[in-house]
Amino acid sequence: MSDQRDASVFFIGNATTIIRCDGFTVLTDPNFLHRGQRAHLGWGITTKRRTEPAMDVYELPPLDAVVLSHLHGDHWDRVARRGLDKEVPIITTHHAAGKLKRQGFHNALGLESWDEHRIQRGDRSLTITATPARHAPGPMQMLLPPCMGSVLDFARQGETDMRLHISGDTIMDPCLSEIPQRFPDIDAAIVHLGGTKILGLLVSMDGWQGADWIQLIKPASVLPVHYDDYEAFSSGIDDFQQQVNRARLSHLVHYIGRGETYHLPVRRPGTHPQPPPGPR
Repeated sequence: MSDQRDASVFFIGNATTIIRCDGFTVLTDPNFLHRGQRAHLGWGITTKRRTEPAMDVYELPPLDAVVLSHLHGDHWDRVARRGLDKEVPIITTHHAAGKLKRQGFHNALGLESWDEHRIQRGDRSLTITATPARHAPGPMQMLLPPCMGSVLDFARQGETDMRLHISGDTIMDPCLSEIPQRFPDIDAAIVHLGGTKILGLLVSMDGWQGADWIQLIKPASVLPVHYDDYEAFSSGIDDFQQQVNRARLSHLVHYIGRGETYHLPVRRPGTHPQPPPGPR
């Protein structure tokens, strides 16, 4: 039997992952469109998918929660809407939760920045905290759905086993500066990249901003996602890798392919989290 304390991320594609720790299973930003299908970004704007997801929605394991950064078609698509269990808790923004409830997902829960939602199971708990994110510069922000990042704290008997931060679709902005102040000891982070452009404006971090984000958040380990799946992305993983190397941060970054599982550091009593062994 596997140790429930083991923590892992299975990368499905785009920003869609399955996170496991302490017996909890969490799905992020469910996007199961196939290559050639188009995701809707609002205002009549669409973008074509370039890749295949590593898993179909009907192949998902039982879920304790879905964490959804915002309501864009490359994070919540028509396949997820039809295929996911209507009873699964979905932790997201108030904007997204309202729309999801109208789609029949009655357990959708909207959070403001720094609000928490806890799932308790015996002596184990998962606490999800919403963190700030800014999806676009200036007035363009008003044209896009509100977005959030999140911190997932997995704990047993009140002692944290693993703390994971997910950036959400954000650009670098002063609103992010409070995250490392409140959470100075992040074991692992999933960073959304891609340099997504809508109407010529950057609405997710490119390689340069991604490296700056690592320096701000200071996680012990980083997994990049959301960088090559759609035509709207303008900054690939090579751009990020170049900037990470320039900033001498490459020892923190671990690259995971679609369909791969990456094992994350789990805190042991009296020890500092060790770097994960890598994908396998």
